[in-house]
Amino acid sequence: MEGEKQVNVNQRAMQMWAILVLAARNRQILSYGLLAKAVGAPPVAIGGFLEPVQRYCMARTLPPLTALVVNVEDGIPGDGFIGAKDVPAAQMQVFAYDWLAERAPSADDFAEI
Repeated sequence: MEGEKQVNVNQRAMQMWAILVLAARNRQILSYGLLAKAVGAPPVAIGGFLEPVQRYCMARTLPPLTALVVNVEDGIPGDGFIGAKDVPAAQMQVFAYDWLAERAPSADDFAEI
């Protein structure tokens, strides 16, 4: 539509961050499809939106927040996930971390990584 702004990948990453922090606080694992519905994006695009979050966590030596997003078929993250080899252990680290003590990254923070 005319005048409608496109949301860029770093703005989507901000959305993903907020949802994933809430999921971590509630000790929840999310499917790519559920996350796609939550943000109104196609499931195939979710991996690309999670990539800046993954890079940010790795650059800041944070637990791999994106480990909480899995394929519904096998319960593991997709091929683009490189945050940890042991996914269940990584998920436990994510659950244990105090994410609310971290400042939520801005779109610019994601762009800088």
